[in-house]
Amino acid sequence: MEEKTEQFIFISGATGGIGKAFAKACAKRGSLFLTGRNGEKLSLLKEELCAENPQCKVDFYSCDLTNERERAEMFSYIETRGYTFSGLCNVAGADIQKAFEKYTQEKIIFQCRVNLEAALCITHFILHHRAPQLEIVTISSLSGVYPMPYFAEYSATKAALTSFFSSLRLEMKGKGVRVTVVEPGGVYTRPDVCKDIAGQGFWGKLSAKTPDYIARKSLAAVRKNRRLIRPGFWNKFIATVPRVLPLGVRMRFIARRWSRQEKDAF
Repeated sequence: MEEKTEQFIFISGATGGIGKAFAKACAKRGSLFLTGRNGEKLSLLKEELCAENPQCKVDFYSCDLTNERERAEMFSYIETRGYTFSGLCNVAGADIQKAFEKYTQEKIIFQCRVNLEAALCITHFILHHRAPQLEIVTISSLSGVYPMPYFAEYSATKAALTSFFSSLRLEMKGKGVRVTVVEPGGVYTRPDVCKDIAGQGFWGKLSAKTPDYIARKSLAAVRKNRRLIRPGFWNKFIATVPRVLPLGVRMRFIARRWSRQEKDAF
């Protein structure tokens, strides 16, 4: 009799605010494979998850997802253990915010690789090591709905994620794979992000959600095989209603708002 391989849920960016929320939610569903850059944080997260869910098996691999060699080593680690995957949560990302001319060449490459390249490469690998049924959730952003001056590369990479995974959903139709893209607004994660949300006043508070809320809504949506969700009524509103205005008007408004601050957290 052929030995049945254990099925895992793969979570990238697992030690960040949203990634950790996904890990906690998914630990109730099955075994987890976590990745992030900090091995110590991954180890502590594993201990926490196993203490809360004794039935849950957790494995992890510390990896810089922008590094092709490290990704290959992680994939080799998984293959030697024969893991298959019933879930994938593409969470890892970098939210650098400043005028594009202030970027370095290294930062341009870094943000493209972590936001887009890594998600596509991981997804390709998981598709070739999937269980009969696979659920894919990818965290895009409401920032990808419109071009965003002073947040241009972040916005472009997130728009690309939405486009790619919307296409992939149709490619995988009838193959036991569900694909959902999530476009959250502000999320209460790092202290600098919480400060940004507070600085936006009433409108920022309307848009912002907790990581647990995002994880819960995302996992519910992929179970229903929804193509795209924007968690929260206000986020649905601002993604659709302003479209009645010319794109140039929208972009000038965005430019005035986002030119007032810079963020280079990575």
